[in-house]
Amino acid sequence: MGRDSIPPEKLLRAQLLMAFYTIRSERQLMEQIDYNLLFRWFVGFSMDDKVWNHSVFSKNRDRLLEGEVSHRFFAQVLSQAEEAELLSKEHFSVDGTLIEALASHKSYRPKDEDGPPGGGGRNPTVDFHGEKRSRDTHESKTDKDAYLFKKSKGSESKLAYLGHILMENRHGLVVRAKVTQATGTSERDAAAELVDALGGTRRITLGADKNYDTKGFVEELR
Repeated sequence: MGRDSIPPEKLLRAQLLMAFYTIRSERQLMEQIDYNLLFRWFVGFSMDDKVWNHSVFSKNRDRLLEGEVSHRFFAQVLSQAEEAELLSKEHFSVDGTLIEALASHKSYRPKDEDGPPGGGGRNPTVDFHGEKRSRDTHESKTDKDAYLFKKSKGSESKLAYLGHILMENRHGLVVRAKVTQATGTSERDAAAELVDALGGTRRITLGADKNYDTKGFVEELR
């Protein structure tokens, strides 16, 4: 391995810490691993080991995702649960959750606008009042794949993606997962794909909230 290479197993452990403790950035993660002895032990650092630079960690994390190592890790964990007969093969539930993009509302501007918003300074004031913004005419200048989306009526619109999980109902373990762009139909579209990926010919049941209760989705499942 090169000087800036990080072993995949340590990367995965650090990623798990980031998820378990909702640490919002690689910089914060490196700071916490540096002074938290429990985090050091979990990742595999000794008391005196130097913690990675956050930019080195980010580059290695991207390589890890491109190599689908995390997918193989998930498949191995699922295989252990299956060998222990912890998974139901008949009863499942599906749900989606909003994943906020690392992009601000101020970055969501007309597609044909190239320059930064007016107002001056590093954090200019932007007034959206009375402005109609849709994904046909606007995009985030810092994350073009993120869409402005609200999970329910009355909630705040956010630049986000949607995460989708399929759980078996015996022990509530996740058996399939995926991330999509945040559209009005992506929850149902993703759910149909996750169920289809189960394969087999046996009859199964699927629990879901009211957002999935549409004629088209029910017909597709049947």
